Amino acid sequence: QVQLVESGGGWVQPGESLTLSCLASGLDVSTASQMDWYRQAPGKQRNFVARLARNLGPYYANSVKGRFTVSADNAKNTLYLQMNDLQLEDTAVYLCKMDHRGTTYWGQGTQVTVSS
Repeated sequence: QVQLVESGGGWVQPGESLTLSCLASGLDVSTASQMDWYRQAPGKQRNFVARLARNLGPYYANSVKGRFTVSADNAKNTLYLQMNDLQLEDTAVYLCKMDHRGTTYWGQGTQVTVSS
């Protein structure tokens, strides 16, 4: 059974940083065709944040480009999202998504709140 568990969310002030983790079990992230981060603010639709696709470079939404970095550690079977210079509009639940052998898996999400 595949399970994705996000962690690392919390409350920060504008300009601060957080690193989110998405630990995968039941699948090998080194064989995932695509691993994404999405976010969903209250009352809004879920939006794409960042992607790490096999054999391709990372890809980011314009709103986070230059501030966020997506990476993976195959040995730890974990996807990361390093978030710098966080802004009020980055407040949301952040979810990881992995595509593996034709199936898409989602985590439950971790809350990130940016507030002064």
